[in-house]
Amino acid sequence: MARILGVDIPRNKAMVIALQSLYGVGPKIAKDVLTSSNMALTKNSNELTEEEIQTIRKCLEDDYVVEGDLRRDVGLNIKRLKDLGCYRGIRHRKGLPVRGQRTSTNARTRKGKAVAIAGKKSIKSMK
Repeated sequence: MARILGVDIPRNKAMVIALQSLYGVGPKIAKDVLTSSNMALTKNSNELTEEEIQTIRKCLEDDYVVEGDLRRDVGLNIKRLKDLGCYRGIRHRKGLPVRGQRTSTNARTRKGKAVAIAGKKSIKSMK
């Protein structure tokens, strides 16, 4: 099993797909990295030699911000927004959607599992 930037690449997959297991690497970057390192896009991840792994690792480190560096950058950007106290930072602090989505319904990914309201049925029975 090959390790690139501290992540185990999945076995028995095409390299275009296997490289996408790295944080910050999508289809376009995976294709660009493989073409710049002169490898076939359909080459299986089991068939990699040590030299090919080194060329892919070097290309990713030199040309792209991926994995730990990208995670750190994103975390620092969010921390900066929180410290500024701007609208987006406040939304991050409260765990609500940041980019204008509705919250009266949906938004369960950010808000977490829905909590039932205790006395809701008894109000209906009083009417």
